[in-house]
Amino acid sequence: METHGQSEEELRERLDKEQYFVTQHAGTEQAFTGCYWDTKTNGIYHCIVCDSALFSSDTKYDSGTGWPSFSEAFDSNTVSRIEDHSHGMIRTEAVCASCGAHLGHVFKDGPLPTGERFCMNSASLRLHPKSDS
Repeated sequence: METHGQSEEELRERLDKEQYFVTQHAGTEQAFTGCYWDTKTNGIYHCIVCDSALFSSDTKYDSGTGWPSFSEAFDSNTVSRIEDHSHGMIRTEAVCASCGAHLGHVFKDGPLPTGERFCMNSASLRLHPKSDS
């Protein structure tokens, strides 16, 4: 499998075990364990695989779930949605529109005005902090 011009071998070398499992096999990290679930740092969250901008810290909020949650994507074209029938449920999977990396799921229980909760895995994200200058 190739993702954004990178072979499986290249991805396995660059990503840690959890990042690879989450992004390439639609895995889920354990709640309250990811590095961004309670981060308050301002900046832009990028895809760990291809570095596309996905979410702004301006839309991040504490959903109480133990995963980083956002009320909307950085841009309407950065996150794709796929119907997910795994684990005996019907959910909406969120994937990076640029490389197809699994990010998490989208639920319709978020804050207004969108009413959506992008429940993401920290392992699929890399925060680019906003510079103070």
